[in-house]
Amino acid sequence: MRRPASRRTTGLVGASFLALALLAGCTSEQSGTANSGGGNNSGGGSGQQQQQSDVSSAKLTASVAANATDVAPGDPLKISVSDGAIDTVDVQNPDGKAVKGTVSTDKLSWLSTEVFGYAKTYSYTAQATGADGKKTELKGTFSTLKPAKTPRATINPADNATVGVGMPISVKFPEGKVTDKAAVEKVLKVDASVPVDGSWAWLNDQQVDWRPKAYWPENTKVTVTAKLYGLAYGGGAYGKSDLTTTFTVGRNQVVKVNTPDHKMNVYRDGALFASYPSSNGDDANPDRNTPNGTVIVMEKDPIGDFSNPKYGYTNVMKKWAVRISNHGEFIHENNDNRANIGKNNTSHGCVNLLEADAKAYFDSALIGDPVEITGSKANMPTTSDVFDWLIPWSQWQSMSALH
Repeated sequence: MRRPASRRTTGLVGASFLALALLAGCTSEQSGTANSGGGNNSGGGSGQQQQQSDVSSAKLTASVAANATDVAPGDPLKISVSDGAIDTVDVQNPDGKAVKGTVSTDKLSWLSTEVFGYAKTYSYTAQATGADGKKTELKGTFSTLKPAKTPRATINPADNATVGVGMPISVKFPEGKVTDKAAVEKVLKVDASVPVDGSWAWLNDQQVDWRPKAYWPENTKVTVTAKLYGLAYGGGAYGKSDLTTTFTVGRNQVVKVNTPDHKMNVYRDGALFASYPSSNGDDANPDRNTPNGTVIVMEKDPIGDFSNPKYGYTNVMKKWAVRISNHGEFIHENNDNRANIGKNNTSHGCVNLLEADAKAYFDSALIGDPVEITGSKANMPTTSDVFDWLIPWSQWQSMSALH
């Protein structure tokens, strides 16, 4: 029986420039660069000032210009020095607390390691000693942008999950569309304990998935990071927070159903592990077929409600229900149909098993296990929440914003 379809389931030195005539007419300069990452970043303001003591040879610069506004909070602040070494850098938030950062081993730069807040003003003071032994100082202030909106994002699989070899990684933006998909995709990173060839693909304006070209190698540990905080999504939206998850790919188990055979085979590491007689979707009715395609185990319920007024039955409860799509297909017990199990295809699209077999399979299944269906007159539509494996690899790659 088929349950009705359902939907369940990321400077320039700011002061005016003044040449000082020294004795025989020599002049000295202090200069910087500006690159704030957004907004009004002109380096000509007075908020950033490099003081001179007998004109040190060291020149301090900051990656954010004097009095810059609308600075992206996800961009780090970098203080650099030429012809000298950094002594100290003090960056403070509006509450007077120090912002964390590190000085490079060669003492030529300082980089913030703490993200900045939205709509806040920061100040910094940097001191350095030139190669000539003379001191110099650089001061500045900047303000971060105030976003129009900060929609939340989600990531799946969840932390510490153990999943099947067909499990995709999914980053969703349920509170709004992403306009700058390339910017988002650039900050998504997948690290696997073994090399895995895969790609991100945008399934719509609110979801981007990553899947391997072939199934995951078993026992692979995967860490996903999404540096979304402070990132411009487009349309005035910016990332609310970073996301991360670490999960493990379990044993290699694949279910194969060739519907005319009236059986369901379970493979482990490519070898037949179990074979169960089944009654699949009605062969003569494409609307009731168990459709062709590769899907995955999405959900497991010890007892599932398969009531479906469309077909005239209500209060139908079946045991050991394993959902494989939101189109309505499950693998489940149906002892009421035992006369046809292993002999005829009479279901409304589900894979019917005897109770003992359904329980054995239920206990063996992991979310993310692939289920490969062949032999039907109809193909699985891409209307389910998870249809990644229904898309050919070359097409999947073309769905990346960085393709």
